[in-house]
Amino acid sequence: MRKSFLKALGLMALMAFFRTMESQACTGITLKTKTGATVLSRTIEWGGSLLNSQYVVVPRGYEQQSYTPNGVQGMRFKARYGYVGLSVEQKEFVTEGINECGLSAGLFYFPGYGGYPAYDPAKNDITISDFQLVSWMLSSFATVDEVKQALPTVRVTSIDPRASTVHWRIADKSGRQVVLEIVNGGEIRLYENEIGVLTNSPGFDWQCTNLNNYVNLLPGTAPQNKLGTLTLNSFGAGSAQLGLPGDVTPPSRFVRAAFYQATAPLQETTHAAVLQAFQIMNNFDIPIGIEHSGTEHLPEGLPSATQWTTATDLEALRIYYRTAWNSAIRCIDLKTINFQKVKFQAYPLDQVTEQPVEMIRIK
Repeated sequence: MRKSFLKALGLMALMAFFRTMESQACTGITLKTKTGATVLSRTIEWGGSLLNSQYVVVPRGYEQQSYTPNGVQGMRFKARYGYVGLSVEQKEFVTEGINECGLSAGLFYFPGYGGYPAYDPAKNDITISDFQLVSWMLSSFATVDEVKQALPTVRVTSIDPRASTVHWRIADKSGRQVVLEIVNGGEIRLYENEIGVLTNSPGFDWQCTNLNNYVNLLPGTAPQNKLGTLTLNSFGAGSAQLGLPGDVTPPSRFVRAAFYQATAPLQETTHAAVLQAFQIMNNFDIPIGIEHSGTEHLPEGLPSATQWTTATDLEALRIYYRTAWNSAIRCIDLKTINFQKVKFQAYPLDQVTEQPVEMIRIK
């Protein structure tokens, strides 16, 4: 009785959390090296409270069961492949990760535009929560095509129907990348993501069309121009990007990410591309305060709404991350993990919540 009561309390707390997720934001980019290797990078934002993020190591054979609006009663699935992921709130809710075959998957918030099928308890055996779909994909498949083939066999639901929907970025070792959106009560839409960028709402196809509004953007500096008898000169470098949107709305972040990604020089190695990705993603850090009106209570203890940033090397099977509390880049190398023998593990992304400042001694 006590165990059931505690589970009910836990589910109520989770549902309250999901109802407040509309202010989440995410930005994703893709970088290539001169040899064609792929590095994916993304941020995750939540300016309301600490996300309690963890990294999880999941071995082959590990069994999971999905949450549903009624409890942990959904689809069961066992890991065919081992994987490493970053989770939020619960260790089961992996929002970004990579498996031992080089399949990468991550969820991005998609408020107001997604539409899952209505929850049906009679179909619990094929029902999986949107926040566990990444875990199912990473544990079960090696390629984008395998994921596409299996998607019609499951029903995606939200733990709380009032919460924001999400959409997903899926890529494999070949560098192929797709965006998955579930709309209109269960319609599966898959888009080949050749541009390699993803943010939030509206839908991916709209975001790509919207790029046409910025056809004038070019790298470099605008040339001298004449306006009648007046000679116009640039105030400084970068004037060919005048009009590049600088706000943090998803359409503006999509345009900015596409431009920064497209103008980034190709790197020789994936290591160099990872470092470049983190530098680019600095432009998408969201300071605490700008998402809140002057009358709202600001959360304490959050240095940024951007709680963590990742870069994933699909070729080397490495996932890198840094957090708002510690800007040092840390790496988990999947090639060093024996997924047949390792035990399931979950650890906080940060062991401490404040990064020490290194003092330089001048003699």
